[in-house]
Amino acid sequence: MSGRRLSVRAETWPIEGSFTISRGSRTESRVVVAEIADGDHIGRGECLPYARYDETVEGVAALIESVGPAIADGIDRAGLQDRLPPGAARNALDCALWDLEAKRTGTPVWRLAGLAEPAPLVTAYTLSLGTVEAMGAAARANARRPLLKVKLGSEDIVERVRAVRAGAPETRLVVDANEAWTPALLTEALPELARLGVEMVEQPLPAGADDALAGIDRSVAVCADESCHDTASLVGLAGRYDMINIKLDKTGGLTEALRLAEGAQAAGFGVMVGCMIATSLSMAPAMLVAADARVVDLDGPLLLARDRTPGIVYADGLMRPPPGELWGA
Repeated sequence: MSGRRLSVRAETWPIEGSFTISRGSRTESRVVVAEIADGDHIGRGECLPYARYDETVEGVAALIESVGPAIADGIDRAGLQDRLPPGAARNALDCALWDLEAKRTGTPVWRLAGLAEPAPLVTAYTLSLGTVEAMGAAARANARRPLLKVKLGSEDIVERVRAVRAGAPETRLVVDANEAWTPALLTEALPELARLGVEMVEQPLPAGADDALAGIDRSVAVCADESCHDTASLVGLAGRYDMINIKLDKTGGLTEALRLAEGAQAAGFGVMVGCMIATSLSMAPAMLVAADARVVDLDGPLLLARDRTPGIVYADGLMRPPPGELWGA
């Protein structure tokens, strides 16, 4: 027995106003936190259960708790990969194990993983789906940001992006359809989006409809989100997608996220690193994957009414490396 103890809790964090995508609106973020205690040291990891992937807060918390005996017996990160499938529960535990090792050894996670020391990163700021006028106003209010991510549905696609571009003429733009488009909509929209300077379209078609992308002239890079979860997903994306979005809640933690990033780059995919709407505790490990990403979208705490203390500092479109007290050192 290792003497390690696992505890699990659910937390609710209010969203600033509301946040809307093609699938609906939210006013709060419900996360699950796993803590692994070993003597005086505690490692933490956070996940956000996502209904799109048939996850619930209660189900994810129960799945994490089921690994309690294995945690007490000393299961390591490699063993965890075999014990749980990719998803939110494994993410919280995997990140807690990384954090615990860093705190026990006095070695930051970036060094344990053989990575370069983290530096500030430019992150996207997400504009919620709204009316054409509201999205134009939101773009004007955030025109100083270097990168905006625009949530879209299946209606007024070009009109919404044109309003955003008018409001933020110098800002880099990427858009996210959250599976709401058809092949016909995509084919019609891409040339116009290219003219508006959009760099990337994220998950335009429903996951499972990826074959249609092989026959579409992609004048704007197309990025897989719901269609890409872990390294095993890559084989089915070749010739269909240009980029993949890595989220730790999909990969099941930092361990597989790093493996996926390496595999994606070797296969010629561009890499985006994204997040759910969660606190800085979720963003901290994702920053280690994002160092070489083409698009970084780790703005979850900016969309909340409040964040953890201490949390990651965001300023002028940049996110700073996390404080060690939060995670990873």
